Amino acid sequence: MKDAFLRFDGAVERDPAIDAWMRSHDGELGDLARRWFDAMRRCGDEVRELLHDGCPVACLGDAPFGYVNVFTAHMNVGFFHGASLPDPARLLKGTGKFMRHVQLKPGVSIDDAALNRLIEAAYADIQARVESS
Repeated sequence: MKDAFLRFDGAVERDPAIDAWMRSHDGELGDLARRWFDAMRRCGDEVRELLHDGCPVACLGDAPFGYVNVFTAHMNVGFFHGASLPDPARLLKGTGKFMRHVQLKPGVSIDDAALNRLIEAAYADIQARVESS
């Protein structure tokens, strides 16, 4: 039996609501959110997006693989199947069955290459899940 996974209706190639969300989050946290969501957008031609639970979500078609969200003092780069991603740099936080996130704070350095690898791994992971479903 193949594993079922989350799917979202309404994902589009470029969602104007996400651009509005990005404009509403200024400052360093907003800049970080834009940077890392753009990295998700660049994963492939089949990346689609939508707002879900108030934050930008990147999908492969209708299958979500990543999101960003801004809070008061930090922002998260999250992964819907983060618990199954390789994380040798130990960036991922969380204890849920599936989801994990990387927390970014202004003025605190992060291993950019490792975070890019997580984004690429999340995209490859969702590709494999979609292809095997």
